[in-house]
Amino acid sequence: MPTSQKPVAVFAMDPVHLSELFPPRLMARLRELARIDPALVVQDFTDPALAPVLAEADVLITGWGAPHIGEDALAAAPKLRAVLHTGGSVRSLIGEACWERGLAVSSAVAANALPVAEYTLAAILLAGKDAFGLRERFRAEHTFPATDEYAAVGNLGRRVGVIGASRVGRRLVHLLRPFDLAVSLYDPYVDEGSAVTLGATPQPLDELLRTSDIVSLHAPDTPETYRMLDRERLALIPDGGVLINTSRGALVDPNALTDELVSGRISAILDVTEPEPLPADSPLYRLPNVFLTPHIAGSLGNELERLGRTVVDELELLVAGAPLTHGVRPADLVNSA
Repeated sequence: MPTSQKPVAVFAMDPVHLSELFPPRLMARLRELARIDPALVVQDFTDPALAPVLAEADVLITGWGAPHIGEDALAAAPKLRAVLHTGGSVRSLIGEACWERGLAVSSAVAANALPVAEYTLAAILLAGKDAFGLRERFRAEHTFPATDEYAAVGNLGRRVGVIGASRVGRRLVHLLRPFDLAVSLYDPYVDEGSAVTLGATPQPLDELLRTSDIVSLHAPDTPETYRMLDRERLALIPDGGVLINTSRGALVDPNALTDELVSGRISAILDVTEPEPLPADSPLYRLPNVFLTPHIAGSLGNELERLGRTVVDELELLVAGAPLTHGVRPADLVNSA
């Protein structure tokens, strides 16, 4: 989109996070690249009051809570050429009409993958030390366990199974490389050579579950992955194993998982659940072998600026007529969330 004039950009999102996505210095850089009103955030493309602005828009900068960009949006914004998304998936955001028009679409999914992978790395290392279970025991008994009770604790050679070579899954495997862990990977779309290049041993799903001390979910939420960890597959996880889910609750059968956790056979670190949040009477809130967090693995607080920075970098490329670094194509959405 090389032009002698700055393109017109418009925000479309829930404005609650706008100041965190674009703090003052980043907003100033954005305004150097495009004509944009920082106080105007579109939440309804059919609002008559927004018609004059949308009629001139070249670029939409979207985020969580953005209205669907379909035929109504394109009718309101006939000059629109690009959508730069500060969030992750654009599957539900971008309508078929956008692809038919040939809009350039970009996503900050790679930037959002980093904190999720970091959270998961921390969870794996703490799980290997049984930090969560020992904390609960320490709180209850106020004394150290006997030395021989630590025999199964430690991260030397701990077997970690990663399900899904998503951006988060790939970043996690990369982050695990410096540690003395045995990392395996299941992803039906990754061949053996690619898995080894990533730093993991490829395994079929059932074999990965049987041979992993810690299982970490990073597959997308698609019809193919719905309940991929059902009762039979959860039962394959060895006694004392740990399930980590920072992906989506829908990947796991919630009733089967609850039964496994209530029995105490396995443990879990869950940043996502189904439903979300869990009802107040769910036993998972009270179980000593369950560590629950309120969907915090993704970008929060000052991490949101990384998402905004990604979009501004993309806008700079767009203005220069250069290819987008994080461009999305319809084919990319076939096997992704």
